[in-house]
Amino acid sequence: MLRQRVITAVLLLLVLLPVLFYPEPQPFMVLAMLMIAAGGWEWGRLNSLSRLGSCSLGLVSTLPCGLAWWLGWDRMSTPLFWLIGSAGWVLIGGLLLARGAGFWSRSPLLLRLLAGVLVLGLAWLALAQARHRGINFLLSILVLVWVADIFAYFAGHAFGRRKLAPAISPGKSWEGVWGGMAGVALLALAWIAADRFWQASAASLYSLLLARGPLLLLLGLVYLTAMSVLGDLLESLVKRSAGMKDSSGLLPGHGGVLDRIDALLPVLPTAMLLVSIGVAR
Repeated sequence: MLRQRVITAVLLLLVLLPVLFYPEPQPFMVLAMLMIAAGGWEWGRLNSLSRLGSCSLGLVSTLPCGLAWWLGWDRMSTPLFWLIGSAGWVLIGGLLLARGAGFWSRSPLLLRLLAGVLVLGLAWLALAQARHRGINFLLSILVLVWVADIFAYFAGHAFGRRKLAPAISPGKSWEGVWGGMAGVALLALAWIAADRFWQASAASLYSLLLARGPLLLLLGLVYLTAMSVLGDLLESLVKRSAGMKDSSGLLPGHGGVLDRIDALLPVLPTAMLLVSIGVAR
């Protein structure tokens, strides 16, 4: 299993890195749209659609991305989208976690499908706008989620005692959450120092937050880390409702696309919110 995970991760990096560092953002935006299509297909499977229905949902999930691209929203500031998206994650996500997997499975199918398409489309738009801001800025968001997950895993295994949401994801603990937040704080300090040392042409998320004061940096990091946990828990809830361990087997050793980007889905609009409405400039 470990060997397969490593091979898959290396292959993904061989595809992602050249596209990410390409001078123009368009190749990355196309790759992100392909990931959204895969995520839409998996979302259909998690919500009991047929094979044809799931494939159709994958195609439908790319329509908001294409429309946003055609309208030029990838280059615009859209703070209202980020405010609605971030607030929706908090309010609706909190409701779902409180009510459990049964409540999700009893919700109207059309509403569940629409929610998935909207969440995926919003994530694509956030990725596109972040890439236009600069590779350094985009990477600072992506790495935040990865570091939060890694530190949470090791802190949870070493110190985990109090379960975070045992009915949804028994392996997660509050100690893991605190470990993830500590890891993100260390990451932010290191990245800010690197921005200053190398005089980065595009500021990272952390430098932008710090420009408005240490307190806002701290609050922003706590909020973003909490949102990454929320995304992870909600995907676990949907998988539990569907009786599935992974969203698919597209990424051998890693599960599916949604398994890899679940924490990013709420973090992306939240990060864009922080840099779009004056919390960071």
